[in-house]
Amino acid sequence: MKKYIASCHCGAVKAEALLADSITAQACNCSMCNKLGFIHVIVPAERFRLLQGKDAITTYTFNTGVAKHTFCKHCGVKAFYTPRSNPNGFSLNLRCFETTPPEVKIEAFDGQHWEQHADSLKHLT
Repeated sequence: MKKYIASCHCGAVKAEALLADSITAQACNCSMCNKLGFIHVIVPAERFRLLQGKDAITTYTFNTGVAKHTFCKHCGVKAFYTPRSNPNGFSLNLRCFETTPPEVKIEAFDGQHWEQHADSLKHLT
């Protein structure tokens, strides 16, 4: 496992995740991820650490309120959040990584039909 850093555009918010050199990420087509271009790298909470920017984060919730969508309140970028599918972990946006693992496979996730497919992500945390 190696440390990988995800950050917002202005650099106010930075988080790290411990990841293997080969990972699988999810490209979701739900209403939120589709608009943001969010590519999920989901990790258990013990493999996530907020490095800086606690005071620069604002949170948005909708629908069930379980997911905590965290954004930098300065630049608006969502580098990570607490996902509804894995509320005991975090999802980092692969597009916000400063460097990426050498081997990344991106698989499609049908978030438009979330209720039917959410269980397929439970094993990630």
